[in-house]
Amino acid sequence: MYIATKLPRTSALFISALLGGVIFTSCASSERSGNQALPQIAADGMADKASAPARENSISQKAEAAPIARSRPQLIKKAAISLTVNSVDRTVDAVSQIINQQQGDLIGLKQQQPKSDNPRYTATIQLRIPEDRLEPTLEKLAKLGTVNSRNITAEDVGDRLVDFQARLTNLQKTEANLQKIMDRAGSIRDVLSVSQELSNVRQTIEQIDAQLKSLKNQVAYSTITLNLEAAVSSSSPQPALGLQVQETWNNSTHSLSAFSVGLLKLGIWLIVYSPYLLIFVALIYGFRRWRRTHSPRLTQTPESTSSD
Repeated sequence: MYIATKLPRTSALFISALLGGVIFTSCASSERSGNQALPQIAADGMADKASAPARENSISQKAEAAPIARSRPQLIKKAAISLTVNSVDRTVDAVSQIINQQQGDLIGLKQQQPKSDNPRYTATIQLRIPEDRLEPTLEKLAKLGTVNSRNITAEDVGDRLVDFQARLTNLQKTEANLQKIMDRAGSIRDVLSVSQELSNVRQTIEQIDAQLKSLKNQVAYSTITLNLEAAVSSSSPQPALGLQVQETWNNSTHSLSAFSVGLLKLGIWLIVYSPYLLIFVALIYGFRRWRRTHSPRLTQTPESTSSD
């Protein structure tokens, strides 16, 4: 019995000792792995700290290398070109065809026939062309004759467009707020006051919106002023004989009617001022009679007559 009970005790002690060794070795290995992992993590952290400035420098270099996006300038372009052409009429027709090809509009045409002070036939044409087709249109117009002068002016209205857009946005917000206040207003007096203010804001919105659209239209379309001048002076043809006779007859009859009307007007003036004329004539007649009666040469005494 003693031997039987002793064997199980020794086996239990052996098993417990074996388990304790396994646990100890596992703890030791975990501590070593943990101690090895801590320096690795620290090294990684130091590496990250060391590489952070490099990354920041690379990011800054990329930011400097990247181009800055700039808004396109909003330009109102106006061009003027002067040509000397062989025929003004044919050139005007050619300009009309160019306008249709470039999808533009003719906004003005002034033709001046030859005169004594300016014997050359001239014409002035104003046209409106899309902004991106300004240069091609000027090139085509220059081929119609000899270019005397050519210039292009541009005005940047980008700031004005931004200002108008900001004011329009703020006014629209004010309009929405006034509309909400008007919906909540109770008394008639408050409703009328808010309605008047809302009407003023809407009127201002319409004015700014019209100015904004006008500026955008001027930016989208460029204006060209084309001056044409004939190369050779031309004289007007002599009218036919029948036309000359008719013109002379018309001038003579007009002169006769004008003279008759003038005499009639003179007679009316004389009739109206006739009392003053009669008084003036009577004064002159009386003065002459008085002068004759009191003149020493005409008056003689009776004694001088008898002595003779």
